[in-house]
Amino acid sequence: MSIEITDEQQDFLGITNKGKLSAASKRALKWPTNLGKDWFFDYQIEDLKGDLAYEEGVVRRDPSAIIKFEGKYFVWYSRSIGPTQGFGGNIAEDKVFPWDRCDIWYATSYDGITWKEEGLAVERGESGTYDNRSVFTPEVMEHEGMFYLSYQTIKGDYTVRIKNEVGLAWSNTPYGSWEKSEEPILKPADNGVWKGETQNRFAVEKKGDFDSHKVHDPCIIPFKGKFYLYYKGEQMGEAITFGGRQIRHGVAIADNPKGPYVKSEYNPISNSGHEICVWKYNDGIASLITTDGPEKNTVQWSSDGINFEIKSVIKGAPHAIGLNRSVDAEVHPTHILRWGLTHKYMNDDYQYIQRFTTWEMTHHTAKGE
Repeated sequence: MSIEITDEQQDFLGITNKGKLSAASKRALKWPTNLGKDWFFDYQIEDLKGDLAYEEGVVRRDPSAIIKFEGKYFVWYSRSIGPTQGFGGNIAEDKVFPWDRCDIWYATSYDGITWKEEGLAVERGESGTYDNRSVFTPEVMEHEGMFYLSYQTIKGDYTVRIKNEVGLAWSNTPYGSWEKSEEPILKPADNGVWKGETQNRFAVEKKGDFDSHKVHDPCIIPFKGKFYLYYKGEQMGEAITFGGRQIRHGVAIADNPKGPYVKSEYNPISNSGHEICVWKYNDGIASLITTDGPEKNTVQWSSDGINFEIKSVIKGAPHAIGLNRSVDAEVHPTHILRWGLTHKYMNDDYQYIQRFTTWEMTHHTAKGE
């Protein structure tokens, strides 16, 4: 089957011979005709000042989105103390991961650079509750004068096969106090089957849905009169593929911020990704996909919040992003990314929050050009 190529396509793509097309050239010819630079950006990372500067012995990570209230920026984050022992330690007493035995704290800033740690926002639940081991990876949503924090939860001992869930808290002020949901608002799919009794997360008889093991990194977005809860799914028996870890995203939809949330029948809505980073743009939803999968480090966009298409590829995109939701995201496809927060591993035990700054790239120049 012959492929029709215009002179303009041949010139832009640098194709030598219209009659001799490589697989790469055939793929390029399928790219959108309006492919441009609007969704592309470059970035830099810098340390913060004040209480969010690195502090030995303290874990601060997973920054939420940033909101502005009464002239100050607010951010929430996972916070824990002490080193990580892993699954070889005393699980009943020690920390398995840096995000184990976390509570959610918050900080404020007038300039987005120097931050003051204000204290505890949401703490772990009492013994026997669904969030008594750890509450972490928070995200904030402001809607009609109320503030909502969604976050991951763990109950009981942090074993290899433990199933993470999603909790919710709400307040009429970002200072709190926060009222927590009595039950999780989102749970993993219940259709995978472990193989044997040994704590081995790769041993399965049936893998189940993309989120059969864990639901992570929740983010609620008001969209088209409903509430879209985007989340990362981890599958039982997770595999390594040509894109790395087998991680995908899903969405659950509710009529009310507090739920109930119903998972989309179209899940998963990505074949790649790690932490959720989504924002509204041009009557649709944009998503920065990072870290894992064959489409990692891409910016994608969907008109319906479910069916996403790649808009750009970002070299080593910043991860675990806390977006600055105080800006007007409609100014430009990546305007909301001009500055925000991320986190860095100082080592396996301790992480801290940093700031990222981005800018549009119009063309590439050499030194002195």
